[in-house]
Amino acid sequence: MSLSKGVEIQTLTSAKAGLIQFYTPQASHETMLVQIPPNAIDDMFVHKYQTDQLMVVRGKFILVILHDGKYQYIHLNDREPKVVTIPPLVPHSAINLNDEPCMLINAVIRHGQAHPADYRPLKAPFPYDFDRVDRLSSGKQCPIAA
Repeated sequence: MSLSKGVEIQTLTSAKAGLIQFYTPQASHETMLVQIPPNAIDDMFVHKYQTDQLMVVRGKFILVILHDGKYQYIHLNDREPKVVTIPPLVPHSAINLNDEPCMLINAVIRHGQAHPADYRPLKAPFPYDFDRVDRLSSGKQCPIAA
């Protein structure tokens, strides 16, 4: 499956010292701790001058990417340390249908001054496939699905 142009998923490299595991930090201009509340379906966002680098530190959620008129669903969780990089101009959203909040780090890379529209939610152009979201959340489908 081809992800939206420029969207990347990479497993984090790590080093172990004693019992402690250290994961590769992400270079950024700004680091945000983000909480996605339980049972939440967020609106879409598209950033004009910002790259998001998302990594879940507690819980799980489904990242939704809009690409070529179709949604791509990416399951992210705290058990498999991965970073998803979302470049500018890629519409994306978050779905957390779990009973617990999801905490993630967004290591933001700025490509210019923030644009007011960067943080203005957009309505999803068509309904999400909640059967697919349920399958991904329950592990009954591969973690990345188009």
